[in-house]
Amino acid sequence: MRIVVTGGAGFLGSHLSDALLARGDEVVVLDDLSTGSQHNLAHLFGNDGFTFEKANVSNYVWVPGPVDAVMHFASPASPKDYLEMPIQTLKVGSLGTHNTLGLAKAKGARYFLASTSEVYGDPQIHPQVETYWGHVNPIGPRGVYDEAKRFAEAMTMAYHRFHGVDTRIVRFFNTYGPRMRPLDGRVVSNFIVQALRGEPITIYGDGTQTRSFGYVTDTIRGVLALLDSDVTTPVNIGNPGEFTVAELAQLVIDLTASDSPIVHEPLPVDDPMQRQPDITMARERLGWEPTVSLAEGLVPTIAYFRTAIGRH
Repeated sequence: MRIVVTGGAGFLGSHLSDALLARGDEVVVLDDLSTGSQHNLAHLFGNDGFTFEKANVSNYVWVPGPVDAVMHFASPASPKDYLEMPIQTLKVGSLGTHNTLGLAKAKGARYFLASTSEVYGDPQIHPQVETYWGHVNPIGPRGVYDEAKRFAEAMTMAYHRFHGVDTRIVRFFNTYGPRMRPLDGRVVSNFIVQALRGEPITIYGDGTQTRSFGYVTDTIRGVLALLDSDVTTPVNIGNPGEFTVAELAQLVIDLTASDSPIVHEPLPVDDPMQRQPDITMARERLGWEPTVSLAEGLVPTIAYFRTAIGRH
């Protein structure tokens, strides 16, 4: 297939591009490099099946030639990024989704939306199932990301129902692995960088809030399984193994052999207290479940960061 990947220079988008090319697909990456980096794609330049175009999909987007799938991964995706770029985040979730859906419709292509567990907000049910409508503060500082993705899902389903576009929607839970930006503000990258530098490890709140961490190779396997499936409604892709933030911090300290102390800062506004995917649908409809444990996945991630922090 010839597949357009928006945000393909980012953490997940670059791993997706690798996986698509590895299975024989052609990949056209569109990225404005606001949070992505060509460094993530450097090994792909020169590949006959790969092309890159610097483009902001919040503006009109067009790709010449046939297109079999459009995979919309473009968006700031860490709290640090979307708090610094709130308007751009809202625009790529609304205008960017509209523009890329228009491309898929025009090309008769399948459309794949990268959504997020953030659509569940600070959830009142646990674990979170796809039928849960969420508990989101639309006017809070995190709402720019949550509501951008909720709108994107609504727009995607409207194109599916009204225009007959063949759609897929994934709701990602926390994903980590090589190519994360050292200073992106996510909890895994924060803890690893602080541990490697011997700096205090900053836990926001008392550390009892929970997250579920999926290694990037597991996540991408789930993406491909969903892309190739016939499931048109949202599907959770994440690791149901649930850890407190304090447990993650201690595990990072142990694996890095760091002597960093742990310090506590106030919890950010609207920070979810629990986050765990129910992956029944992924298991039953996609035949997918994660296989990499948190401790296993942190080893190559830490090795990557040892090199990456030398570049920053």
